[in-house]
Amino acid sequence: MKSYILQIETKYTKGLVNNIAGVLFTHNVEIVNNHAFVEKENEVFFRRTEILGDIDEVKLLYDLYITLSEKAKIILSEKRKKDIVVLCTKEHHCLGDLLIKNYFNDFNANIKAVISNYEKLQPLVEKFDIPYHYITHKNKTREEHDKQIYDTLIPYNPEYIILAKYMRILSPFFIDKFPNRIVNIHHSFLPAFIGANPYKQAYDRGVKLIGATAHFITEELDEGPIIAQDIIKVDHKKTPADLAHEGKELEKVLLSRALELACEDRIFVTGNKTIVFE
Repeated sequence: MKSYILQIETKYTKGLVNNIAGVLFTHNVEIVNNHAFVEKENEVFFRRTEILGDIDEVKLLYDLYITLSEKAKIILSEKRKKDIVVLCTKEHHCLGDLLIKNYFNDFNANIKAVISNYEKLQPLVEKFDIPYHYITHKNKTREEHDKQIYDTLIPYNPEYIILAKYMRILSPFFIDKFPNRIVNIHHSFLPAFIGANPYKQAYDRGVKLIGATAHFITEELDEGPIIAQDIIKVDHKKTPADLAHEGKELEKVLLSRALELACEDRIFVTGNKTIVFE
């Protein structure tokens, strides 16, 4: 028997849960676990169900659409590791964390390649026998550079692209190719502390909380659907270097969590927000 993830997004109607259960029963599947949520404002029903069985995938999807609606969004995918490509620049903390977890099979993803506009992290990546592609951005337009990155990563057929502190703004051309499939991480000081050395700016203002945000990339800079956020408390004893260190630790933990949620099909994107089943 195989394990599958069934995701359903549809208009909420009375008896919906029983109708779905009836279809699954007729296909003789075992429900391993189930999460559901109704967004009452728009009367939209979201459901994520892990199922186990010898399934006729086409017939199951057909029966679900007939029972629900042709307008329903239904995805049935076999439970497996997702292939990803990581983009980075010079900072190692997020990339290093992902490489170690990939090496020890600690998350539900396979890193197929790493692409960077600098050579700095190549020795680190090569220790893990993962292809490293150096594509400089110098003397190129943003569109030219992104096209080279696109041409390089396409043969790997990634299901997600992870920006592990990739410090360049992606072009609309690139973003449009991967809707809700590019995951980014950044500190939570935006938009209050913009530009260089945000942790020094935060220190000068005496901040008491620092945090990080993981989100999908859209053309609106740092305003895509949020996947995960977290904070830690700090006080006046922390130096700017202390703040930066703790911020980086939080960034790598949160990026890994966001990747895990994406690769386990736990995220529904609706408009510019997400429904996340932890």
